[in-house]
Amino acid sequence: MKQAIIKRLDDELMTSQKELQVDIPKAILVAREHGDLKENAEYKAAKERQTFLQARISLLQKRISDVTSLDIERIPRDRSGLGSTLLLADIQTGEEKKFHLVFPEDVDPDAGKISPGSPIGRALMGKQKGDEIIVSLPEKKIEYEVISVKTIHDNS
Repeated sequence: MKQAIIKRLDDELMTSQKELQVDIPKAILVAREHGDLKENAEYKAAKERQTFLQARISLLQKRISDVTSLDIERIPRDRSGLGSTLLLADIQTGEEKKFHLVFPEDVDPDAGKISPGSPIGRALMGKQKGDEIIVSLPEKKIEYEVISVKTIHDNS
């Protein structure tokens, strides 16, 4: 799980760095050849893209550092945390729903992949089999019972 995120972030970092170091200087050079830089839309767009890429690269480097420093052993073995899969049952309807607590980069609500930082994710953190959870949605509150929890340690 952790290695896949780092690889994706590294790939995006390499692509962004290449664009910043190779493509943007070429675009700026071409735009300069068109003359007056004050009214040059191509030059302005290239400079804005350059600023965006510099910020994006900084953010990617920080995120890679954060993920790399994450100590999987500090994630609880007996309750839900990052990397856990929880099977829940709606207390009123009995309908079962599965959620995976994933890195923010992997979030896919339609597939049940949610971030621990989301409202539902926060409600699911630290839960064990048999716990009851109330999830507050804008239109209603849903009460769930935890049917099972597989932690990142069980999944690896």
